[in-house]
Amino acid sequence: MLTERLEALLNRQVAASPRAGELLAALAGQRLRIDVRHTPWRLTVTSDGTALSLSRTEEGAAAATIRGTPLSLAALAGPSPESVIRRGDVAIEGDAEVAGRFRELGALLHPDLEEELSRLLGDVPAHQLGALARTALGWVRRGLSTTTTNVAEYLAHERQDLVPRPESQGFLRDVDTLREDVDRLQARIDALSRQAVAS
Repeated sequence: MLTERLEALLNRQVAASPRAGELLAALAGQRLRIDVRHTPWRLTVTSDGTALSLSRTEEGAAAATIRGTPLSLAALAGPSPESVIRRGDVAIEGDAEVAGRFRELGALLHPDLEEELSRLLGDVPAHQLGALARTALGWVRRGLSTTTTNVAEYLAHERQDLVPRPESQGFLRDVDTLREDVDRLQARIDALSRQAVAS
């Protein structure tokens, strides 16, 4: 039931995006398997050239497989998916070009969840749930930011396991100055050596 709703939602988004339609046509007949680590969830996404179909079975060979935790897979839709892949948070096996096209297609398909909820619940409850979700997400982000800052300050100032940012920036500036001084000294030595040889 959930798979069918998600499939319908994605296909509505495809119909609204010309680029998504182009990618879907280029992916005709291709399958992408998504393996969500540490969960029983496996999903196969198939393009028939005009629409996507989702299946929880593993029938047929997939051109590419993407494996990752739920959070790392969600991060692929974020602003820097390449860094998620470089860090190894997500593993891609098989045809990298097919996986890249499916990833680009996924990035284009950002459904308006509030709009989708309004189809099921009505406008007012969907708007209230959307506002509640935005508030909760903001609270979580602020909490994570504060926690990260506090841990970094503790490690830098109390435990002295990390170098505080102002000290590290000062050190790096001093290193750059020293490097420039050494380069100037080397250039002066080379010039004096050439003069000595010429005399």
